[in-house]
Amino acid sequence: MTASRMTLIATPGQTVGPFFHDSLRYGGDRDLVPAGSPGAVILRGRVLDGAGDPVPDALVEIWQARPDGTIPRVPGSLCRDGRTFTGFGRSATGPDGDYSFRTLVPGPTEPGRAAFYAVTVFARGLLDRLFTRAYLPGDAAALAADPLLRSLPAERRRTLVASPDERGLVFDLRLQGPDETVFLRYREG
Repeated sequence: MTASRMTLIATPGQTVGPFFHDSLRYGGDRDLVPAGSPGAVILRGRVLDGAGDPVPDALVEIWQARPDGTIPRVPGSLCRDGRTFTGFGRSATGPDGDYSFRTLVPGPTEPGRAAFYAVTVFARGLLDRLFTRAYLPGDAAALAADPLLRSLPAERRRTLVASPDERGLVFDLRLQGPDETVFLRYREG
């Protein structure tokens, strides 16, 4: 059969993982800013399965705006230079399903909008990665006005809002079950 007459058919998705902790880490992956940077904050949490048990071999990525709300458009996410803020980080989970990032607090990308971290989760057993957001707590008016949060039932909104603690921000990711994190689906193309 010639290439011009070949018919391609869709194939099923493949589960992802559990190779993240070995294959996808790189130096400084979870440190978007160096220790001691002005305005640095720790964003941390746990990845949990439907039974509430930790997922020890997941990978969490964040993408974010700068504190002034502008989107970084510079190369270098995989080769940190200690100066350039790229807005991207990657953290493999530990034995307790824990992850953490040293980063900056993002600003809203539009006036009146709530600021958030864009979060992606890869884990064994998933056919594809999962997308969600970790909104910053504290600005009740911006959270109430956010189109995505407004589109959700009130009891589900809380799964998208990080909690403050003495070390920074906590955002647990529940992959399924009664307190499942709201995950997003993006249109392709």
